[in-house]
Amino acid sequence: MIVYGGSALIGAASVPQLLPPDNLHGWLAVAARIANILFLGLVALTTIARLAPIMKSQGIETRISALLGTFLSIVLAFFSKAELGPIWLAVSTTLILVGTSLSIVVLRWLGKSFSIQAEARRLVTKGPYRIVRHPLYLCEGIALVGMTLQVLSPLAVLLAIVIVMIQCRRMINEERILRRAFPEYAAYAATTPFLIPTGAGRLANQAGAKLPAKAVDPHA
Repeated sequence: MIVYGGSALIGAASVPQLLPPDNLHGWLAVAARIANILFLGLVALTTIARLAPIMKSQGIETRISALLGTFLSIVLAFFSKAELGPIWLAVSTTLILVGTSLSIVVLRWLGKSFSIQAEARRLVTKGPYRIVRHPLYLCEGIALVGMTLQVLSPLAVLLAIVIVMIQCRRMINEERILRRAFPEYAAYAATTPFLIPTGAGRLANQAGAKLPAKAVDPHA
């Protein structure tokens, strides 16, 4: 909570440096920074208000994966920015803005079920969780693509690949906990795509009415 709250305050202090924007990329950069501040602040508040877990993952691997997956992308912020043209700058910043903004929406639906570690609180099957089982990871992945494009170095691409692999591991760890904690999760998983929206995701919207109104899980 302290890390997220502190990061939000630091980000807020940096906004005046981006003002006033003098081009499209400038406006996108300001919007992306504000979205990031709101997301970090919401994470901090949600961490305080979240429910107590009813089941936790065991083992050091799940903890290491959760911590690395959560904080490793911060390393990209310390890379030197690539010399991109205005179009690619706008595209990369838009990806960051869209990914972060959608993450805020998903986190609002996840609410008190949020966590860093793989833990079960409530099963959330509504909202974006009716489209895919792990929408927060998907949205964060969109932002990660934008961040990687702005650096665009072999090392940055390698780091992004490592982050994606770790996040996939986190999703698997969360799935195991959710399946053990919620018997109804199997039916939910059978009708809802894992990460990428497909036709099955649309069918899940119709099938969702037949599922318990409880909730999807903690993010991590």
